[in-house]
Amino acid sequence: MRSGRLAVIGAAVLVTAACAAPGGVPGISTLPPAPPMQDVAATGAADALPTPSAGQGGTEIDAATLKPTPSASPGASGDVRPPRGDAPVRVPPPRLSRFSYVFPVRGCRVDYARKQLVLPKTTIWAGKGCAYVSPVAGVVHEVSTRDRWKASTDHGADREGRFVSVLGDDGVRYFGGHLDAVEAGVRPGTRVAAGQTLGRVGDSGDARGRGANLYFSVSWSTASRYWWVRRGMVDPWTYLDAWLKGNPTLSPAEQVASVRARVGATPACRTLCASKPVKKKPTPVPTQTGEPDAVTTG
Repeated sequence: MRSGRLAVIGAAVLVTAACAAPGGVPGISTLPPAPPMQDVAATGAADALPTPSAGQGGTEIDAATLKPTPSASPGASGDVRPPRGDAPVRVPPPRLSRFSYVFPVRGCRVDYARKQLVLPKTTIWAGKGCAYVSPVAGVVHEVSTRDRWKASTDHGADREGRFVSVLGDDGVRYFGGHLDAVEAGVRPGTRVAAGQTLGRVGDSGDARGRGANLYFSVSWSTASRYWWVRRGMVDPWTYLDAWLKGNPTLSPAEQVASVRARVGATPACRTLCASKPVKKKPTPVPTQTGEPDAVTTG
């Protein structure tokens, strides 16, 4: 009876030891199966995988590709150099002046040519009646309140029709032509401020019938008989762009002075200079009709 009870206890001990033993049957593991490698990467458990240290050589497992990558050897990082880029582009600082400028047409949508066609000037297209304003503070230089241009003669001094020019405090003359009207009180010698209205955009002069626009040019002061100088000596659109788009201090004074020094204060006219010849009516020649009276003597 006692021996049977001991046999039962011994069997229970053997069963318990068998269940707890990590070894189990030789060749057969009693641990739960390891998850596949893709499951390890997906759950972030790859960090728990042992990796060889850099000093021991070997490879590391890239969790993104699950491919071995060679480990860096000590000191190798010093050999890695970024590629050399291009030299930096040197941008000149914006040119500033002590004068403040405004775009010569105010309160209207505008468009203008940015290349020279015949003369160094530009045509600013704007609606008829838009305000032509002084680009800078200065003194009114010349004024034409009448449209004297005639297609039959095409006199050069009259091609811009009604116009106002201003001699700016910067020493530059600014000319606006093809005006529909000149503002009241604007006359030679009148002091004007930047942005002050000088006239209204129109189509006078040889712009007649071609749409309202402002003939705008930049030059230096001359007497009226040198009318071709006021038509323009320096391309103005670089300065128009600056005044329109946020740089109100970009001045043409330096370029104007440079051109004047090169060509002289009163250069000869070379483009669109001659007027059309005036056709004279033929002088009537008296003609004789019939025979002259006979003269008799006796």
